[in-house]
Amino acid sequence: MLDKVKHIILVLSGKGGVGKSTVSTQLALTLAEADHKVGLLDIDLCGPSVPFLLGLEDQDVHQCDEGWVPVYTSAEKKLAVMSIGFLLKNRSDAVIWRGPKKTAMIKQFLEDVNWDELDYLIIDTPPGTSDEHITVMECLKTVNTDGAIIVTTPQEMALEDVRKEVTFCKKTGIHILGIVENMSGFVCPNCSECTNIFSSGGGHSLAELAKVPHLGTLPIDPRVGELAGTGKSCVKELPDSTTTEVLQKIVRTITVGAE
Repeated sequence: MLDKVKHIILVLSGKGGVGKSTVSTQLALTLAEADHKVGLLDIDLCGPSVPFLLGLEDQDVHQCDEGWVPVYTSAEKKLAVMSIGFLLKNRSDAVIWRGPKKTAMIKQFLEDVNWDELDYLIIDTPPGTSDEHITVMECLKTVNTDGAIIVTTPQEMALEDVRKEVTFCKKTGIHILGIVENMSGFVCPNCSECTNIFSSGGGHSLAELAKVPHLGTLPIDPRVGELAGTGKSCVKELPDSTTTEVLQKIVRTITVGAE
């Protein structure tokens, strides 16, 4: 089902709570705003947040002869979404599965979704380097992937975990497109001054250590947080924000590299 997908990009992190799903969602929306046909696959089975972030929690997935039909965010069908969140009755339901069942579901997501023609498929993965990641790698062996974007936050503890993700990528042959440092500083909604609550520069240092590109630094911006659940893109709603600037830089990087 991926034979009509031109480019596949993984979004990874060795640490939970770094805003990986928000980065994945806004990256997909930014690509769609740039007039690309985009798919967003949420394989974080135990914490599927993409349906909430895009305001799609009331949607259902259906099946056709070719497989599952993804949920589209608009009538123009520029952004297609698949998540286990669509299969749960409500957001409080817990997915209490052992490894083999998780593996089978991920294989279904990668092999049985009728994505149709896509310019980009963004795959939002769970944190860590466990069964889910190995399953994704095995399923994508016969498909050309552009690589992975790794998301971290600036604290040393987060960087320690994300270093393991870099090692995972190198050992499994995943090309690293670059590292994004998220939650780096707090942007005041009144004066726009950025205050480094935790620290800053950790993502840049990790990128230098791993010898991979540093794609940008995203601050904590309450205005971006308010977009959660609306399905609205940061680049359209907040065109002058630092987050928009970084997202557009990432899109330029991955699209130029895809040419």
